[in-house]
Amino acid sequence: MSAISYREALRLALDEALEKDERVFLMGEDVGRYGGTYAVSKGLLEKYGSERVRDTPLSELGFVGAGIGAALGGMRPIVEVMTVNFSLLALDQIVNTAALLRHMSGGQFSVPLVVRMATGAGRQLAAQHSHSLEGWYAHIPGIRIVAPATVEDARGMLGAALADPDPVLVFEYPALFETKGEASGGKVDIASSKVRREGSRVTLVTYGGCLPKAMQAAEQVDGEVIDLRVLRPLDMAPVVGSLKKTRRAVVVDEGWRSGGLAAEVMARIMEQAFYELDAPVARVCSEEVPVPYAKHLEEAALPQTEKIVAAAQGLFA
Repeated sequence: MSAISYREALRLALDEALEKDERVFLMGEDVGRYGGTYAVSKGLLEKYGSERVRDTPLSELGFVGAGIGAALGGMRPIVEVMTVNFSLLALDQIVNTAALLRHMSGGQFSVPLVVRMATGAGRQLAAQHSHSLEGWYAHIPGIRIVAPATVEDARGMLGAALADPDPVLVFEYPALFETKGEASGGKVDIASSKVRREGSRVTLVTYGGCLPKAMQAAEQVDGEVIDLRVLRPLDMAPVVGSLKKTRRAVVVDEGWRSGGLAAEVMARIMEQAFYELDAPVARVCSEEVPVPYAKHLEEAALPQTEKIVAAAQGLFA
């Protein structure tokens, strides 16, 4: 099994989904003739035609709503929102419609919709295109939030998402697009966290674009790395299990500290594993500023390996 890139894994997942099920179609801005903003859907229009790879107008509210309607009608739509900040234009459709229809219909209707979007910073796209808003969506009942950080997950999570009868939001990380790894091509579990590296001194809890940084930091502090992978519903069992061994934790989240997902993870650690701890839980998040454009300022604003190492070492002071 040869190594492929995260970007190629995403493309293969789309290709396989379209080939396997005629109900599946892809829609979004520039997914067809342009081949996708990040070249993830390149070649799919030529292979499957304009009925199944659909370029949409610049209206996230409109085409996410069309995806919901198609899902209600028995199709299996994959809706691509170009970047996470553009998804804010479709909040009404996602939060007030897709997430609520099963509940509000008394279980009569489900919305088997997959929404993909690029997220995260680290690519000098300045304040408007560098958001990490996964934690916002993880607050909403009725939707599942997945954050593939490895090539295996990038390829396998889409199939599992399409099999889910309820809406799934897939957050993809362009900062990881050139990373390489192996992918079996099988479906990936989208219900549980995963231990990415075993260690004995401190538990590093993270997801998405911060996973490689946490892995690098773990080498320096003998850390055990937990990749949350699924942000709603959160699976805390591997975290609690790890804390029984390490007794210390650092939560790493590219989102902002105030009201962020890191705070929720820390709260659950306190609720479920307080008596396992030998030190307060620490966190490393992005600075409380819009993400700067200048490369050195962007790097200073984001979680970095050195910051994670310093936070971990601080627990032993």
